[in-house]
Amino acid sequence: MNASPNPHDPTALDRETLVVCGVVMLGGVMSILDMTVVNVALDALATDFNASLTTIQWVITAYTLALAAVIPITGWASDRFGSKRIFICATAAFTLGSVLCALAWSPGSLIAFRVIQGLGGGMVLPVVTTIVTKKAGPQRRGRVMGILGVPFLAAPILGPIVGGWLVDSISWRAVFFVNLPVGIVTILLAQIVLERDRPQPAHRLDWLGMVLLSPGLALLIFGFAESPAHGFAATRTWLPIAAGATLIAAFFVHSWRDGDPLIDVKTFVHTRAGAAAATLLLLATSLFGTLLLIPVYFQVVRGTSALESGLLLIPQGFGAMAMMPLAGWLTDRFGPYRLPVFAVPLLIAGTAPFALVTDTTSFTLLCGFNLVLGLGMGLGFMPTMTSAVQAVPERAIARTSTAMSVIDQSGASIGAAILSVLLAGAIAAAIPGAAGGLDALGHLSGARRAAFSGELSEAFATTFLWALGVLVLTMIPALMLARGKGPQRASRLATEPESA
Repeated sequence: MNASPNPHDPTALDRETLVVCGVVMLGGVMSILDMTVVNVALDALATDFNASLTTIQWVITAYTLALAAVIPITGWASDRFGSKRIFICATAAFTLGSVLCALAWSPGSLIAFRVIQGLGGGMVLPVVTTIVTKKAGPQRRGRVMGILGVPFLAAPILGPIVGGWLVDSISWRAVFFVNLPVGIVTILLAQIVLERDRPQPAHRLDWLGMVLLSPGLALLIFGFAESPAHGFAATRTWLPIAAGATLIAAFFVHSWRDGDPLIDVKTFVHTRAGAAAATLLLLATSLFGTLLLIPVYFQVVRGTSALESGLLLIPQGFGAMAMMPLAGWLTDRFGPYRLPVFAVPLLIAGTAPFALVTDTTSFTLLCGFNLVLGLGMGLGFMPTMTSAVQAVPERAIARTSTAMSVIDQSGASIGAAILSVLLAGAIAAAIPGAAGGLDALGHLSGARRAAFSGELSEAFATTFLWALGVLVLTMIPALMLARGKGPQRASRLATEPESA
């Protein structure tokens, strides 16, 4: 571990650690941006390729499925080949996929290249957490995760703004080409800056676990991704969800029995990492769905443009960026376990006004509560992630980071799908001729939307109320996390021999 530059403050970060954070953040932010930056290019893609929006939607779905499929193997790969090597290879794959996407000549080729991009991006995110937490050490994990979290929470908000500017000013291809110089710089700096960690050649791959978990996650997320357009009763929705859930359940059983599983479920049962995982799952389920629907409300009910709705989300990003460094300092000073208990009330306070929203609610008021929502996100997400890696022995950090990335991605996909379905149902019930989900809104004229603005706002308010209910439930695992006794168990686990 690096010596702290200030002997009176063991949590202070030295220059070398800050440089490492900066380098890996470049790779991580690229991956996160591409989850949202492409959203604003869908219409341009459909027009350029003369394809339906249903087909073009697979540009997003393919990336998400590749992400979900590759994340589970990242922990093993980091242990087996070293985090530095995996980070460089994953960034290279993401960059190559980006260039191929920019050169795509048809919807099919673009979707295929998005899979390559997603495979790289999926491995980048958990390995970034592994690198920075090991570099910082236990005393400085909170502060380094606080710094790391600023661009990670800001990227989804900035993505639509950056994407909209690139599409309007240049072309949709620029959305992908912009990753080329960033990727090259990231790889070169990583080769110079990152320390070579010690691979574990004897660390076997849990093939059965991989066969169960990766397809299980892909099927589950695919089913939920299809639900907004087709509903949960459709075979193409419930069948992959059921199959995916079955495979994931089988993985849990296998992990419990296996001596060296892909992700060690016992670690989560025997430490506070379990409460952290439950907290993160509920946070991701409620918040990512909410964050998806807030700009939709601005555009559908209030008639703003995509760029205007993105600008209205800026206070949320400012709130998250302002709170993140403070949350990191509090984590290192007092520990991460109690912070989510204080974050959840902030998130509830920021979300509650949207459950009462109307078609005339003040934009200033909503921006203010978006700021509160951002503060809660900054105080909640990274301390929850830090709680998990802090609660386990160092040898389990890579796989725990992987598991938390799986939970985060799964919760986000599930939450966004469920809230979209609830909203589509509420709109169909309120507006004649709007059956068929959110896509039907695109066929409603501006005058018809204005005529039913009150009913539309009520549908959004009802949907936000469901998200608020999930946030209230999040207090239960958050309290368990605050009151748990995981670190003592984790210390004992650290002395146990690692399976070969």
